[in-house]
Amino acid sequence: MAARGASCLTVMRFLRCLIVLAILPAHAVALPVETARVLHVYPHDPSAFTEGLLIHDGRLYESTGYEGASFIREEDLRTGRVLRSVQLPPDLFGEGIVAVGDEILSVTWRNGVGFRWSLPDLRRLGRFQYPGEGWGMTYDGRRIILSDGTPVLRFLDPGDLHVVRRLTVTADGVPLRNINELEMMKGEVLANIWLTNEIARIDPATGKVIGWIDLTPLVRRVGARDVDAVLNGIAYDAANDRLYVTGKDWPLLFEIMLSSQISGARREAPPPDTTAPSPEAGIRRRA
Repeated sequence: MAARGASCLTVMRFLRCLIVLAILPAHAVALPVETARVLHVYPHDPSAFTEGLLIHDGRLYESTGYEGASFIREEDLRTGRVLRSVQLPPDLFGEGIVAVGDEILSVTWRNGVGFRWSLPDLRRLGRFQYPGEGWGMTYDGRRIILSDGTPVLRFLDPGDLHVVRRLTVTADGVPLRNINELEMMKGEVLANIWLTNEIARIDPATGKVIGWIDLTPLVRRVGARDVDAVLNGIAYDAANDRLYVTGKDWPLLFEIMLSSQISGARREAPPPDTTAPSPEAGIRRRA
């Protein structure tokens, strides 16, 4: 059984590599690639199938996916403890979240329904509908930006959520697929690309990928054996210029500094890591 399981895992990893090669454009290597320095490591719920992550007013919020296990919750950054949590109806697969004013909006994968939640108490205020799938969301200060796994980002009016603009994302002229979790950072859209270890840096004016952030060392550090335990979840704390990342079923959440930020930046050395090693994750599916 052990040999058979190892063989199956090898096949799954091979198939995943083929998918990744199909997702990323052939000439993506021509774009600049950044790395990251880990500043702090925090505990993260290893059973949280992370779909959305954000910082709002100094508070950390996360959305998780899976039918019957989809939650919107506030968490303590330093301990990973859940401070407040609301569950979506059990037939819905939760996806990305975005904070707009004093509300959080959340979407679902293939259900075509989203919800509005009050901040900070996460009281449900209402629901809305939209066509197509919902994957990731962010807010540029005027419009909500929604991804759906295709190369097209939809820009929505935050009031009635009608589409005001569509933007095709390309890397070296090639449409970029499987755009997942989104985050705004200093005028750029950061995007997890499902099944890869990279974050795309997207110019929201042109849709062009202007660079990549390679987080392979973090993925290796987590060491998840589940092929679905991929990098997903980006939160930028603009007030303190801090960037956080995690993944699906990861036991760790990282505060990182990009290589482009390191030059000329002065920060105190981070304290030693105090988090537990990664447990083996259970088998999950999708997005």
